[in-house]
Amino acid sequence: MTAAQEQDLQLQRRLQQDSILLAGKTIYINPFLYWRRFDSNTDRWLREPGQLPEEQIAVNRSRFYPELDWTLLKDSDREIKDGAVEMFLKSMELIGTFHPELSSGHLLEVERKMAITKKRSFERWVEKSYRRRAKQEAWERRRFDRDRFWRSWGEWLALEATHHALAPAVALLVLTGVGGWWLGSSHSSCPTLLPPPQQTGVR
Repeated sequence: MTAAQEQDLQLQRRLQQDSILLAGKTIYINPFLYWRRFDSNTDRWLREPGQLPEEQIAVNRSRFYPELDWTLLKDSDREIKDGAVEMFLKSMELIGTFHPELSSGHLLEVERKMAITKKRSFERWVEKSYRRRAKQEAWERRRFDRDRFWRSWGEWLALEATHHALAPAVALLVLTGVGGWWLGSSHSSCPTLLPPPQQTGVR
């Protein structure tokens, strides 16, 4: 098998996982394959976790994770799986919007295949999204702290009391600099006295 044939085979397998054939029509179950039909608001709504109410996610946990006891999960695992449930709900809403001809039975088939093939993919996507968000928040927090530091310094320097306190110190620094320059220049202008050469030999 050539490299091109192997690549085509991998693509076909991926499309089989990302789609389902219903009534002679291919329905994509990967929501990102509909991106050409998104506007910017829909794209942001799909990609960013936390867009759906927590109550809606909680009541649908057992719908997509019937095997889990949610009370035994760590907080971090629960957060990721809640994000995956949100992705399931968003995906089903998008598929129903782009394929209004699908019956409730067809949508149930879509949901079943999605729960089997996309669960881990959604969890990885949510985990990456949370990491990106944490990194962005940390960067914004550092920038805020840096701006606040320089702003507080500027406000302190602008105070009249600061001017009165700094004026003597600035004057002292100027006098010290001028005095050091004067001493250095006076030393360089004085001729160097050399001792007379010693005479050798017997007179």
